[in-house]
Amino acid sequence: MYLETRKTKNGAKYYLAHSFREAGKVHKIRVYLGANIEQHVLEQRRAKATELLHQQLNSFKIVKSPINYKFSKREEKILETIRDKIKHLKISHLSEKDWDRFTEFFTYNTNAIEGSTITQEEVLNILGENKWPYAKPKEDISETYGVAEAIKFIRKTKQHLSLDLMLQIHKIIFQNSKSFAGQFRKKGTEVGIRDGFGAIVHLGAPSHRVVGLLSELVEWYNKNKKNYPAVVLAAVVHNQFEYIHPFEDGNGRVGRLLMNNILIKHHMPPVNITMISRKEYYESIRMFQHSGDLKPTIDLIIKEYKEIEKDIKIVKKKEKKIKPKAQKKSKAKKKKAVKKKI
Repeated sequence: MYLETRKTKNGAKYYLAHSFREAGKVHKIRVYLGANIEQHVLEQRRAKATELLHQQLNSFKIVKSPINYKFSKREEKILETIRDKIKHLKISHLSEKDWDRFTEFFTYNTNAIEGSTITQEEVLNILGENKWPYAKPKEDISETYGVAEAIKFIRKTKQHLSLDLMLQIHKIIFQNSKSFAGQFRKKGTEVGIRDGFGAIVHLGAPSHRVVGLLSELVEWYNKNKKNYPAVVLAAVVHNQFEYIHPFEDGNGRVGRLLMNNILIKHHMPPVNITMISRKEYYESIRMFQHSGDLKPTIDLIIKEYKEIEKDIKIVKKKEKKIKPKAQKKSKAKKKKAVKKKI
């Protein structure tokens, strides 16, 4: 950090400046100290400005930034355990009906986490029968369709991670509900991240740093996508994306879809973060942001994998029970029809 003096017609203006490199470009940030001020005042203001600049720079760096993430021996053992726990899961095991069920579960939960008023039953009616619930906000209904369409999109796209992919997913979800759909935050638009209970848990990256930070994240992923298990890659990308918070709104839903896109591209099934796990989910993000600890996020993903397997099995059992009854009725009708003919 250095003192920058600018001479003007009315005297001198003083700034504390700092230059840093990000996404291959050199950036400079400044704090205005004042004009034509005495030396002792200048030194006092410089000390305060130094603290402010450190806060701004450090607020977007974590102990183990994914840009330089390295795993300890302990974490490597954890990764081996993860591989053993999920090695039986493959995307090829999912049928089209399984995908339909997942879409229903995921759409309800991912929107509910962000405050949607649409119930799980209403999601089934909207997606299955195109029936809209009475007196519910049109935005919530639109975003129900949007999330379902975004799941179809990530199943088809060949992209793993890119800025364009992030924009496309955001546009698909919010094209009929938000005027800024498919656009990163404009310069000067700053945001905070609130949990489902209204508490601010994090301030997003400054708007002028969004593209640079996302570019570094994409670069990190491309360098490491063959080095770590899919669950680890998905966890890092999701958490760092939420940390940057590039959109004015809708970051949670886009982040969870990016996480699933990475899992799918590595031939893993998608994961459904449930409304019930909302508090645990926010806590896992907070732990990553404060200490770089991935374990809470990975533990949550594994837990939710088990839950979605249970949910799908329950639905399958219900369908099996319904089918025999339907078959018996159809057989009975056929017998009656035969008797009538005779």
